[in-house]
Amino acid sequence: MKAVQLKNGFGFEELTLTELDIPVPGRLEVLIRIRAASLNYRDLVILNGVMPIGIQFPFIPLSDGAGEIVAVGEGVTKFQIGQRVAGNLQQKFIGGSTRAEVLKDSLGGPLSGVAAEYIVLHEEGVVAIPDHLTWEESSTLPIAALTAWSMLMESGGLRAGDTVLLQGTGGVSIFGLQFSLMAGARVIITSSSNDKLERAKALGAWQTINYSEVPEWDKVALELTGGGVDHVLDVGGAATMAQSINALRTGGTVSMIGFLSGLTIPEFDVTSILQKAATIRGSQVGNREHFENMNRAISHHQLHPVIDRVFPLNRIGEAFALLAEGKQYFGKIVVQI
Repeated sequence: MKAVQLKNGFGFEELTLTELDIPVPGRLEVLIRIRAASLNYRDLVILNGVMPIGIQFPFIPLSDGAGEIVAVGEGVTKFQIGQRVAGNLQQKFIGGSTRAEVLKDSLGGPLSGVAAEYIVLHEEGVVAIPDHLTWEESSTLPIAALTAWSMLMESGGLRAGDTVLLQGTGGVSIFGLQFSLMAGARVIITSSSNDKLERAKALGAWQTINYSEVPEWDKVALELTGGGVDHVLDVGGAATMAQSINALRTGGTVSMIGFLSGLTIPEFDVTSILQKAATIRGSQVGNREHFENMNRAISHHQLHPVIDRVFPLNRIGEAFALLAEGKQYFGKIVVQI
């Protein structure tokens, strides 16, 4: 089979298309023919060696993939040959709250990833995907979609009439827009691109803010809502945290999703958290039960993920380069396998 590996270390130059033996499923395992995989910021920081999670070389990257089951091992009862599936990021995170031990078994680091024609997973770490989605669309679900779903619907308790503020137009934010609208909430979305803001409006955003033109976007959000938003999905990290909290209504929630602007907030004043009685919640994506709940909702509403561009496997380096540019895409970047 064809697979992409980081051969001897981290970095773009280490990405190598190679031939490997097709793995054989053991007891309670399934063999999946991967048809598409999508890229996440997590994959980029792992590729660059920024996230020290015990990678062993050679290593197959990427966390999110979708395909069909082509063989099953002894004792498998949850799935049959021919079913369309995706792997859950944290293979042992079946339900309940996040625990330290489940974070050690994540696809695409430290576990081997999905940038290969075939992978073997335990049946408990696999989820059936909605029938109406293409392979490419399905590959976007395990991290970006599930993160937005878990933070808004499962942990956040999003209700009709709530207001959600989303930062940028990457995968998590666009799924956040789609799920918020599905729930009857209204959305404010920020971007430095007016073209992207127009696209977000076309998808149903209530209000948009160009943060390059209006750096104090948090104050605009307060004015637009007459007191603050209910939820913020913060993908910026260090540079956006203070404004995310300021944009909240009293009792609102900030879900910390990413760290595009860094991890450290120097001399951070916690007064705003106390004054707002804010909830600050960190994200570890979501468990398999959340994934299954999300897929039922996606099927019911016939929702389609937004894909910016699709690359063949032998151009995965170009896909990573586009992801690294940060502002040049809308939605998700996908690799066909």
